[in-house]
Amino acid sequence: MVDPEQVKAVLDAVKASPLRGAPLRKFAMERLSELPNYNWSGIYRVDSTLDGQGEELVLDQYVGAPTDHTRIPFGKGVCGTAVAENKNQVIEDVRTLSNYLACSLTTRSEIVVLIRNGERILGQIDIDGHTVAAFDATDEAMLELVADELAGRWND
Repeated sequence: MVDPEQVKAVLDAVKASPLRGAPLRKFAMERLSELPNYNWSGIYRVDSTLDGQGEELVLDQYVGAPTDHTRIPFGKGVCGTAVAENKNQVIEDVRTLSNYLACSLTTRSEIVVLIRNGERILGQIDIDGHTVAAFDATDEAMLELVADELAGRWND
């Protein structure tokens, strides 16, 4: 549902940025938050334990209202489900989910796109919208391009 010109502007800005790591992730979330229906834009990263097999997501950079969900176990909520199932999630109406973690009472739809380095999941882009069915395959495709750019410059 995103306008192709807005997509190009976001992608061009992220690609042109000299930033890396957390500053780039923050910059990307700021650009995404400018899009219509992108009411909360954030990154959750996989918690790297000593064995490198993190079991939860940790809130990284975000733009929007603060959330109590700073750590999310794999399999819990939309974000945890994305990692557990190893696939992006596009949820038209979060009120239909039994394991939804409500960050805001105004959130109605959510999209989560995994950030990968090869097969390894580094984290995810999480976008909340205040309207039902705010996101579709065009949003997912654009966010995958942003995720690829972030993955290439993940570390500080």
